[in-house]
Amino acid sequence: MTTPADVLGDVTNPHRFDSGRRTGDSPVDIYRGTEGIVLPLQVSQEIWAEAVRNSIVMQLCRRIPIPASGLTIPIITGDPEAEWIDETEEKPVSRSTFGSKTLRPYTAAVIEPFSKQFARDLPALYAECRTRLPYALSKKFDRAALGIEDSPGTGFDSLADSPEIAIEGNVYDSFLEALLQVGSAADGADVTRWALSLQAEVAALGALDNNGKPLFTLSPATDGSIGSLLGRPVFKSPNVYDPDSEMVGVGGDWNTAVWGYVQQITVDLSDQATLTDSDGKTINLWQRNMIALRAEFEVGFAIRDPQRFARFTWSGEHQRGGRRPPKKTAEPGG
Repeated sequence: MTTPADVLGDVTNPHRFDSGRRTGDSPVDIYRGTEGIVLPLQVSQEIWAEAVRNSIVMQLCRRIPIPASGLTIPIITGDPEAEWIDETEEKPVSRSTFGSKTLRPYTAAVIEPFSKQFARDLPALYAECRTRLPYALSKKFDRAALGIEDSPGTGFDSLADSPEIAIEGNVYDSFLEALLQVGSAADGADVTRWALSLQAEVAALGALDNNGKPLFTLSPATDGSIGSLLGRPVFKSPNVYDPDSEMVGVGGDWNTAVWGYVQQITVDLSDQATLTDSDGKTINLWQRNMIALRAEFEVGFAIRDPQRFARFTWSGEHQRGGRRPPKKTAEPGG
């Protein structure tokens, strides 16, 4: 049974799970006709670690282990209230109120076909896995958690209902509005970290004061990135950017968000399968002398309240500046 302390505590030693056949740390013999080969445990762990590094959401919030059936997280929804009393009066009784959040894991998967030459050069295959597969899986997870794409289902939260703030010229005030939005969600709520895309960072770098000097950097000659905004650290990732919705960043109370996994990434290889591509095209691996790698993991994401976050949008067209300069008053007869 999971207790609130288990859920709210910071997990520093992730549980390891084995799926399929465990191969140890030595290379696997891959020969013609071999199916269902699981990559070495060391390689799978490296792919998993790279996926976590590629995921902006996994970096920003705490990780908890979750069972395959999901997890119910108890949360406090209201605090007891004290009252003033006169001498000899009965002391008031007040209680906290409680609620719960359901965290359910969902499976994300990707299949990547390769030329057969990789089967003759196993190190190249591993190197390609480390590059391609973690990014694909972490990007899918991030886009669902951030509300850019639909959530996979009930029990997987997202920021889709978080308030949106348009960066329209007054960049400084946009970040101040995010602080106000998050802080008004509940007592004690505050922006703890920012997640910005390159586009949002460009908007921040272009913020100038009325003297034409950068607001968020000391020197444009030596400072080419934003490390913190309004005293909160900045994390940067392309996964935060969505050209369709013009989303470029998010700020929020990431201490009230958690993600969890059932098992680490599993990777299988086959040269006998028939694949159906995203455009409906059929790929017969044996006929084309190809192999395919399938990677998947089970993950979940939960937040206490979407109002504790604010999403930034930016059309790319804004007046460079922090505070808008005062309008000039027309002179009589001018």
